[in-house]
Amino acid sequence: MAKITRVEQAVPTIKTKKKVAAYARISMESERMNHSLSAQISYYSSLIRKNPDWQYAGVFADDGISGTGIAKRDEFKRMIEAADNGEIDIILTKSIQRFARNTVDLLQTVRHLKDIGVEVRFEKEHINSMSGDGELMLTILASFAQEESRSLSENCKWGIRKRFEKGIPNGHFRVYGYRWEGDDLVIVPEEAEIVKRIFQNFLDGKSRLETEREFAAEGITTREGCRWVDSNIKVVLTNVTYTGNLLLQKEFISDPISKQRKKNKGQLPQYYVEDTHPAIIDKATFDYVQEEIARRKELGPRANKSLNLTCFSGMLKCPHCGQSYMHNKRTDRGFMEFWVCGSRKKKGGRCPVGGSINHENLKKACAAVLGLDEFDEDAFHDRVDFINVPERGMLEFHLKNGEVITKDCPNTGHKDCWTAEYRAKTSEKRRKRPNCKGSSVMTGKIKCVGCGCNFRRATQPSSTSESGKAYYWRCAERDGCETVGLREDVLKPFIAETLGIAEYDDGEFEKRIDHIDVLSATEMVFHFKDGRTVSRAWEQPKRVGRPWTDEQRAKFKESIKGRYTPEVRQQMSEHMKQLRKERGKAWRKEK
Repeated sequence: MAKITRVEQAVPTIKTKKKVAAYARISMESERMNHSLSAQISYYSSLIRKNPDWQYAGVFADDGISGTGIAKRDEFKRMIEAADNGEIDIILTKSIQRFARNTVDLLQTVRHLKDIGVEVRFEKEHINSMSGDGELMLTILASFAQEESRSLSENCKWGIRKRFEKGIPNGHFRVYGYRWEGDDLVIVPEEAEIVKRIFQNFLDGKSRLETEREFAAEGITTREGCRWVDSNIKVVLTNVTYTGNLLLQKEFISDPISKQRKKNKGQLPQYYVEDTHPAIIDKATFDYVQEEIARRKELGPRANKSLNLTCFSGMLKCPHCGQSYMHNKRTDRGFMEFWVCGSRKKKGGRCPVGGSINHENLKKACAAVLGLDEFDEDAFHDRVDFINVPERGMLEFHLKNGEVITKDCPNTGHKDCWTAEYRAKTSEKRRKRPNCKGSSVMTGKIKCVGCGCNFRRATQPSSTSESGKAYYWRCAERDGCETVGLREDVLKPFIAETLGIAEYDDGEFEKRIDHIDVLSATEMVFHFKDGRTVSRAWEQPKRVGRPWTDEQRAKFKESIKGRYTPEVRQQMSEHMKQLRKERGKAWRKEK
């Protein structure tokens, strides 16, 4: 029998093209380098398009940016983002140095691309990131590239320092009050007047803060149109350039990879070059200002007369934050003075001590520690070195004789502010109810007949409330008053029942109720706006606890098991035997 073989028609497979991109970079901006960058872009664009198995995914190029970091390389970051979005399968680059000079950045980026299936090819080194020994070779060669970058940086620094030794500055730096004309610094007259005014203000005893406020009021701005602030003014006052001399190498870059810039505080030599340009401030005036800055720094906040200072300024310290306490005043609740930790003025600052210190109570505590009937500033400065605040409501006095005395200093500022005048003012404000904090439609309408006071809304923790707190209405005169607190969530249904409505409504209450008289702990009278009165008996609701959860029950059982030791069990047994013996058969009924 003849053998028959069926021949299936082969379905041609369509080969998927790889999406290929390239990365190019130059680190110096010059005509020659720009030509090199354009040559790289043209080369890779042509190379990718000529390959029939590749699909052009673009050329990403960073111009004039160092390869020691990624943060400023926008095109590099855009390329990585495209790879993350699945728009790139292969990345071509000329060499490791073009891709990155930082070993850590290089390996992290290549590993990330490898994890998402993107291959990186380094043409000069013939390395493929997907190959078995690719990462090993990358690590070795990237270290060489990083060290080469470090070597280049050291060579540049050497050249800069040689120029410093000859009195030549490193480029045309910007300084307010001058401009460059060729290689010469020339004075800008209108800016020089501002510089002179800053120095004169300081010589007149004004603080930098006062100068800042003065310039803001007059609309005087920096060269960029920004507001003059304390840091700008400090730079002007400490810049020796205004004397017609130059101080070179005031800063230096400590690491060529991280590009971290530090102030030169003696780590490297500095070069003082005299008479390099016309002066705005004479040298004698500048030197005097530096001495005055040092003197004011030694005095601390007491040197700044624009601050709200007292005899305690700079003396009250927080041992946890390392900050001095700051003096504050309030007038919204009558006149109040208090002290708070300086860390609260900083963004995100949280002092573990917390709270504030009442100024008057602080004076009383000082007088008690010093054995005085009344507080005396001279005695305080003569005998007290400083005061620590180790915890809330406690002061630790460190005396100049070495003695340390601890004294309680409770903060009663909130209580002290409730004077008769402020109480009357607040009551009037709440009666009008201009949406003030804590007010409601019932504010000023629940009155205690016995005391003649209004009931006030208060908040306290509650275990039965979902929010964890409950609102109560209580008589403002708590001492000796026979009324009780009215819990709001119980009072509202009670009011709704009196009004004859199914559910309490603020609008209906305000429309119909004039006020409510609370006669005693169990009786109140509703006065309607139409003249009617309704007497109601108020029954204080019984306290109902929250039922235990299964976790609480299990925890209680475990605690009981731990306490019910054999010794306790034996003791209870002996006790029960004694009860039965004394009481006979009726031992269960007796208490």
